[in-house]
Amino acid sequence: MKLDLLAIGVHPDDVELGCSGTILNELKVGKKVGILDLTQGELGTRGTIETRHTEAAAAASILGVHVRENLKMNDGFFRNDEQHQLQLIAAIRKFQPEIVLANVLDDRHPDHGRAGRLIADACFLAGLIKIETFDADGKKQLRWRPKYVLHYIQDWYHEPDLLIDISDVFEKRMKAVEAYGTQFFSGTADGVQTYISTPDFLESVIARARMLGKRIGVKYAEGFITQKKIGIKNLDSLLQIET
Repeated sequence: MKLDLLAIGVHPDDVELGCSGTILNELKVGKKVGILDLTQGELGTRGTIETRHTEAAAAASILGVHVRENLKMNDGFFRNDEQHQLQLIAAIRKFQPEIVLANVLDDRHPDHGRAGRLIADACFLAGLIKIETFDADGKKQLRWRPKYVLHYIQDWYHEPDLLIDISDVFEKRMKAVEAYGTQFFSGTADGVQTYISTPDFLESVIARARMLGKRIGVKYAEGFITQKKIGIKNLDSLLQIET
């Protein structure tokens, strides 16, 4: 399945927290969108591999994405090395996305930054013809390089290069986040409390979206960082949102 947009997260729930509003926007206009999780989040304090799979499937259903897969890299111990790059290159060539949404390049959780750099490197290397990868049937894959890699902002604040209005889809976005009932606050104090399981954490997610929205004169927005300059064909592209 060729995708227009592939959102990649190192942990199940990274995509929902970082860029699910943008995913919903693209789905509304008929784009083909998929999610790729690098690990199963097995080192998370709360929940299990099984509950994370169930929650990820529920979130994918809420969002309405066309596909969601998990590469089952080792949570906490994967590396940005040849082995993991080749595994990710094969997935990128499989889905041939025009745009990839990726983990941020530096963040509170070291997995986020390491994954962001792994994704950026793999997206570039996937375009090199002399790197050989093969599909599930043993057929050699064609090279493919996404046009853009956009890194969504996670825990630490980074000044965004691009802001996307998600006001119309924000409630649905939060329902996808809340599908991870073992990870985030759900009205009870069951289990070991963590940095992300308190009510304050979800409130901060909403506050971040409101703050970013204010920057462009809308209610809610998501922010992205790009190492590649974004170009437009004409100035009409700047007139989509009234500020």
